Amino acid sequence: MSERLPEGWKWVRLGEVCEVNPSRPRRFFRSPDTPTTFIPMAAVDEKSGTYKPEIVPYSKVSKGYTYFEENDVLFAKITPCMQNGKHVIAKNLIDGIGFGTTEFHVLRAKKEIIPEWIWYFIRQPCFLQEATGYFTGAVGQQRIPKEFLINYVIPLPPLREQRRIIARIQELMQEVERARTACEKQLEAVKALPSAYLREVFESEEAKKWERKRLGEVCEVSQYGLTATAIQNRGFPYIRISDIDDFGNINIAGIKFVDCDENTYNKYALKIGDILFARSGSIGRTFLYGGNPPNAIFASYLIRFRLKQDIIDPLWLFYYTHSDQYYKFIEEKKHTVSQPNINAREYKSLTIPLPPILDQRRIATYLKEKMAYVEKLKASIEKQLEAINALPQAILRKAFRGEL
Repeated sequence: MSERLPEGWKWVRLGEVCEVNPSRPRRFFRSPDTPTTFIPMAAVDEKSGTYKPEIVPYSKVSKGYTYFEENDVLFAKITPCMQNGKHVIAKNLIDGIGFGTTEFHVLRAKKEIIPEWIWYFIRQPCFLQEATGYFTGAVGQQRIPKEFLINYVIPLPPLREQRRIIARIQELMQEVERARTACEKQLEAVKALPSAYLREVFESEEAKKWERKRLGEVCEVSQYGLTATAIQNRGFPYIRISDIDDFGNINIAGIKFVDCDENTYNKYALKIGDILFARSGSIGRTFLYGGNPPNAIFASYLIRFRLKQDIIDPLWLFYYTHSDQYYKFIEEKKHTVSQPNINAREYKSLTIPLPPILDQRRIATYLKEKMAYVEKLKASIEKQLEAINALPQAILRKAFRGEL
């Protein structure tokens, strides 16, 4: 290897310092009813590299499974488990032995290496990415051959240095996990804010005094969308349910198009202030059209409502369709044949609280500002979380260069 190592370190092949897939001892006896540790692939947590074993009679696993011993490193050889990190150190095995899926390679450390050094090394994203280039077998059932592990070259410091570095890795990983947990809690709290803001408006004492009208009373037009085949890069932007998320945002980058004549376009063209309701599949989703993408038309599983804007503000209705009251209406109205659906007549029965129009606009503007604040805050925390999630890889990279 061309990369220089710290003094006292050396480059070795894994096969020099490990037994790869060692055989079960020749003289091996265990009573058929003896409780035995068994680790199926599903028992392994890919995030933490830990597992929850099953305890089974020895007779159930004595044949056709992978044998391993205490402190052996188990490497998931099949895709996608390999890339996902389903690799563990076998610990606390009954009588010091266990069995697992045949999709494990077993790495048994020799005297010059500790299992944790192997385990942390093989869980590095760079190692796992490199391993994908050595897959063999059919697509969907590809596996890493043991020769890849046997011949892979790793840096090896003296045992005392290995133990020191592993202790430091574990200390840093705990700090990372604490930071990740705190950040995830912050993110969950921020994600809860929109519902809190909506409850503040629509479940207030003031809201109980507001007039209520049905959607059918405050809309000028309700219309089902166009049935057509979506295409790429030609025609008019074609908004489908799949382009809209649960928060009413639209994935502009994923928008496809539809080629149609002028009469069809005029019939289905969206105008600013139109609100679309999903009538099948992801029922209840709504999208308020604000002009982007320009010249858009809408697909058949959406219903367009064009509102009487002197009575109801479109943004007011849009925010109401994210309230708890609205979701309760959806649950009561939806019916299922092959998939959930609600038709235009049922949507028209939706009752909407209606303060005076100026109050609607004022409150809707307030909610818009609050939602923008939430999005900004959420983006900031997600950026922090992304940085935290990158730390383990950076820690391991420094560790195996002798920089910790």
